[in-house]
Amino acid sequence: MTKFRPCIDLHSGSVKQIVGGTLTTDVAGLKTNFTSEHPAAYYASLYEKHSLTGGHVIMLGPGNDEAAREALSAWPGGMQVGGGIKDGNAKTWIDAGAEKVIITSFLFPSGIFSQDRLQSVLDALSGDSRKLVIDLSCRRVGDGWRVAMDRWQTITSFEINRGGQYPSSYRPNPTNPPPENIALLEPYCSEFLIHAADAEGLQAGIDEDLVSLLAEICSVPVTYAGGGRSIEDLELVERLSGGKVDLTIGSALDIFGGRGVTFEACCRWNDARRGGV
Repeated sequence: MTKFRPCIDLHSGSVKQIVGGTLTTDVAGLKTNFTSEHPAAYYASLYEKHSLTGGHVIMLGPGNDEAAREALSAWPGGMQVGGGIKDGNAKTWIDAGAEKVIITSFLFPSGIFSQDRLQSVLDALSGDSRKLVIDLSCRRVGDGWRVAMDRWQTITSFEINRGGQYPSSYRPNPTNPPPENIALLEPYCSEFLIHAADAEGLQAGIDEDLVSLLAEICSVPVTYAGGGRSIEDLELVERLSGGKVDLTIGSALDIFGGRGVTFEACCRWNDARRGGV
């Protein structure tokens, strides 16, 4: 069944809700929906109180390590962490209290997927794929979606598709990237986190086509984020995905200054799906 998954987005050390498409190195162009007066640890403690498992702490750029560590310390083993994760620090973040680490940009040097890098992160976690989440946050390109890295500004060659066996004649090279796909990644991780960067922070509704595709091609748990604004969107994701895809709601949530849905209502949604009141 589809669950509500909580988030803590960090920018310059503060909890913020940002319009994803504006998250560039040009600070003047950044559009922020909400900046919290509370530290990250406040939200982690709130999520623990309501047993909201599977949430993520995302560090958007530099200056967020301390805030992320405070959140993880507030609920040890209760939240995932992403943003700047690589083979050299993955284990350090697990030791700091992360349930799982989330990787994106490290896997795509020069915008091309590196299986060697993926393997190096898994090796750093002693081969435990249960500790690894792969972030395939993406943007629309033509009729499909491609993974976007570097705060969702750089479009990679990695398409969001099921894929299949490589043809026997295939030889990878920079101008002929491999048919990267979901099937290639699933053996290495326990779940996917996928922000629809074009919809992130807009509170304009989910990308229904993307949610439907994820339910069709993914066999590990998936969390979708981007555009969620109401309990009705949770119902829509559940219907479109057959309950296979979870939803993160950010800017529309009242605890982040939104008016679309209350945190209490999201907690009740999850309680109902685990047999609670």
